[in-house]
Amino acid sequence: MTEEVKAYLNKLILSVDGLLAIVITDRDGVPVLKVATEQTPELVLRHNFLGTFGLAANQASKLGMSKNKSIVCMYENHQIVQINKPPLLLLFVATSETNTGLLLDMDTDLEDILKDLQRVVNSST
Repeated sequence: MTEEVKAYLNKLILSVDGLLAIVITDRDGVPVLKVATEQTPELVLRHNFLGTFGLAANQASKLGMSKNKSIVCMYENHQIVQINKPPLLLLFVATSETNTGLLLDMDTDLEDILKDLQRVVNSST
């Protein structure tokens, strides 16, 4: 199943102009699935970077606006879109020209995969 999912994620990366990587992690930032092109900055695939979303989302939820659903970070050449799908986190790395709204809606393309992974992660915790 893992190879089929990775093949689907690779196909998804190719279908979106500028999308460089898709990473699915647990809430601590430990990668469950990771697919990336060679153009992906290496630093965004490291554990210390992947683990920051959980912390940032937790802090943002303390602002009194309920739970944080997503965080978008824009840089000069790249953008990072992180989506909270408890107990999983989705991370999309793309060029700065990529359609951000499209990235924010990509979690619907991954619903079936996420449901299966959520069951696995929930049973292991």
